[in-house]
Amino acid sequence: MKTFKYVWIVGLVVTLLLVAIPVIIWIPNEPPQRDDPWANVDDPIPHTDHIDLITESLESGPEVTAVCLECHEDAGHQMLQTVHFTWESDPVLLPGRDEPVTIGKANQINNYCIGIQGNEPGCTRCHAGYGWEDETYDFSNELNVDCLVCHADTGLYSKSTAGRPTEGIDLVAAAQSVGSPTRQNCGSCHFNGGGGNAVKHGDLDESLYFPSEDIDVHMGRYDFQCVTCHKTDDHQISGRAISVSVDNENQIACADCHSTNLHEDARINDHVDAIACQTCHIPEGALREPTKMDWDWSTAGNEAIPEDPHVYLRIKGSFVYERGFMPDYIWYNGTADRYLLGDVMDPTQPTLINEPLGNIDDPNALIWPFKVHVGNQIYDTEHNYLIQPKTVGEGGYWTEFDWALAAELGAQETGMIFSGSYDFAPTLMYWNLSHMVQPKENALQCADCHGENGRMDWKALGYYGDPMEWGGRDQFNTASQD
Repeated sequence: MKTFKYVWIVGLVVTLLLVAIPVIIWIPNEPPQRDDPWANVDDPIPHTDHIDLITESLESGPEVTAVCLECHEDAGHQMLQTVHFTWESDPVLLPGRDEPVTIGKANQINNYCIGIQGNEPGCTRCHAGYGWEDETYDFSNELNVDCLVCHADTGLYSKSTAGRPTEGIDLVAAAQSVGSPTRQNCGSCHFNGGGGNAVKHGDLDESLYFPSEDIDVHMGRYDFQCVTCHKTDDHQISGRAISVSVDNENQIACADCHSTNLHEDARINDHVDAIACQTCHIPEGALREPTKMDWDWSTAGNEAIPEDPHVYLRIKGSFVYERGFMPDYIWYNGTADRYLLGDVMDPTQPTLINEPLGNIDDPNALIWPFKVHVGNQIYDTEHNYLIQPKTVGEGGYWTEFDWALAAELGAQETGMIFSGSYDFAPTLMYWNLSHMVQPKENALQCADCHGENGRMDWKALGYYGDPMEWGGRDQFNTASQD
């Protein structure tokens, strides 16, 4: 009887276990402990007030630099080694080439203002140096380095023709204002590349000076400066732009701070092997300021067309601008091919100025969001190569509105031969998006990419169809080898 008395207790325990065990099994596990992204964000450099350190009269940019070098003895030499000063890369071997070449604004062309050779006084307003007017510029002179463009208060300092200080600038006040580079310092050039605000990149414009978090979560919510991510060592700034760089050296990535196992849903984490973080977290480009998507030089010179900076300028031709554009999605492994001056092209097909490299079979490639800029620019119809015309100054197109003269003068500057016959041909230039990162609530959702109305062109990316139905990248590669 005594044993029977406690049988109900045993039954209760068994019943509770039968209920509790399945519940415990099916309760989602706590997400794994992840890296702290803030551990990789450096503390701001303490500010040094220079008001009492700079008291002498300063009459020119090089005089300012000389004063800077009295304390920062290595800074001038360091700057001479940077692409911010040389505007040219170290030699790199491109696909299908026999010899390494250098790539940069100094010696190659784009499908915006086309090229700087012979046009230096206008283009080098944003150079981190003073007085680059022509091919005789001394890149070995430390006093030609402009310290103020990166370090002075932009309310007190600006640059003019050939990168010299704007006339009337109080150089003493500008020098006394120096500090760690701000978004205003970086943006004064990078937000205005191509001749104006928001023209080039699609993810860099003046809305980033004081952005809200729905423009850029890092800058708006957390007050990041450009140098928070683009860290600097001996004046070498980390990061690459596909417009002027073709390798993947010195690059920065989201995973420098964020774990790739960041999401609570494992299905999302599985995407990082094929999808760049930017693809989901930058759903649109040019969120506030419209960016240039199309530039047709062939219509330039027509006095009868009304001028509008976003539609038509006589000196530059016709434009198409877009705000809030949906990116193009392209496989990209961090490297690119490059059209070089003198390369033969097919004028009936778009010439790819800086083609992103990678495909579905490339294990290093991810699907990235891109702005693709369409150009229509001058080429030599006998030699079938793109021409870098002279646009600025005496004889330049913006002065004479004579394409043949501009092409001849440009050929003299670049060492090419102009046949005397020209026309205009289509070109494409690619800009991968990495800024204007959205809060996670605004990131793309499953239906944005998958399903009948998804934004991805899966077949163009190399899939048989939507991976939700046909299988992912690994399955595709396995099937293609059977």
